[in-house]
Amino acid sequence: MCLKKQSVEASQDLISDAEFKNRHRKSVKVFVRTRKLPFGRLIVLILQKGLKSLQLRINELTSLLGGETLTNSALTQARANLKHTAFIELNRKAVVDVMYGDDDYKRYKDMRVLGIDGSKILLPSTPDIINAFGQISYSNDQDGVEGQHAYGLASALYDVLNHVAVDSFLGKAKDYEVNLAIQHLDGTRENDLLICDRNYPSYYFLSYLSKIKRHFVIRCSASSFQEARDMLTGEGAESRLTMIACPPQKRALIQSQALPESITVRFVRVQLETGEYEVLVTSLLDDSVFPTTDFLGLYHLRWGVEGFYGILKTRLHLENFSGKTAESIYQDFYSTVYLSGLESILTADTNERLSQKMTQHPQQVNHAVSFNAIKNQAFNLLLSNQPSETVIAGLEKFFLTNPVSKRVDRKVPRQKRSARHLINFLKRNIKICF
Repeated sequence: MCLKKQSVEASQDLISDAEFKNRHRKSVKVFVRTRKLPFGRLIVLILQKGLKSLQLRINELTSLLGGETLTNSALTQARANLKHTAFIELNRKAVVDVMYGDDDYKRYKDMRVLGIDGSKILLPSTPDIINAFGQISYSNDQDGVEGQHAYGLASALYDVLNHVAVDSFLGKAKDYEVNLAIQHLDGTRENDLLICDRNYPSYYFLSYLSKIKRHFVIRCSASSFQEARDMLTGEGAESRLTMIACPPQKRALIQSQALPESITVRFVRVQLETGEYEVLVTSLLDDSVFPTTDFLGLYHLRWGVEGFYGILKTRLHLENFSGKTAESIYQDFYSTVYLSGLESILTADTNERLSQKMTQHPQQVNHAVSFNAIKNQAFNLLLSNQPSETVIAGLEKFFLTNPVSKRVDRKVPRQKRSARHLINFLKRNIKICF
């Protein structure tokens, strides 16, 4: 059975399963009688989150509700009885397990390549949300504006070759990224390769990865290991094997968790097109299997995580939340993660077909088109009695429309944008897909 059909049918089976409902409702007294908004319909409505008001979205769905009206208040009360864990299980069983179920997925030298990264998520500043997530202070020296705003810290373990979030968390505003990264490691396996940016290369994290036998490639900052500081000058060998020891101030923590007090790592220096140097610390010690020349392209794969957050925040408008409680924030976050993985599986074959076309640049599915199609067809896809193959075939016709070019070697300089520029973009330029 193809992955698309497996993923859709696994989603359908879960949503209609009584045990699934029991695991993710807040009381045995809810979602018992047949009402206008039963459990499965509520799941799909949350997945369909758009930028319109909830009442307008509900009004557009009256035909699916048998012509009956439903109020915004009824939806708000119903979702208060739903646990966000439903979307975590949907992502795990209908996306992640399906992706890796038949051992036929993209790898680098037989390793899954998993990027780990965090991203601040702007939240509505309501008392319930502030209590759950905390706040971050901000100031604008030019205008003399100061204040606090509610934020969460998202962290994702993301397969950058197969484009699915293997694991994700929405933590508190001031959580430590390394601690969230360690929580992801239950979702990894031996021979996985983890790629992280310069926020992660602490001795504690490296020793933890070494103990559980996970490979890593992590960028070093200028304030990290002495070996990295030396190599950033551009002098000496481009690859060095080094034994690093636990810093004295961390020894008690390392010993309390039975982590190794010294580990052998490899430092690799790469040079960017700008002439700048970056130094990576890695567990890939064998230069004959992993030559130094491979590491620039290998570390570049980490941008897949940045692309994932870009889809969540800009294409799916994650930060335009549909509720003002902590539970609604979790529901929107984890449902969006599941939706992004489902889209990756549903569009994989179409992307392969587009990439084979004889065009100047390889083509790929336009995310605006694919997410719009999936959201519009969500009820047919996940709740109807139509054969899944029929609905998927209909979606693929949309996926083939208006593809975008993928300019592999395109280099666009990163620019620091002013707040005014970003607001203008969000108001006038960004194209809303739902």
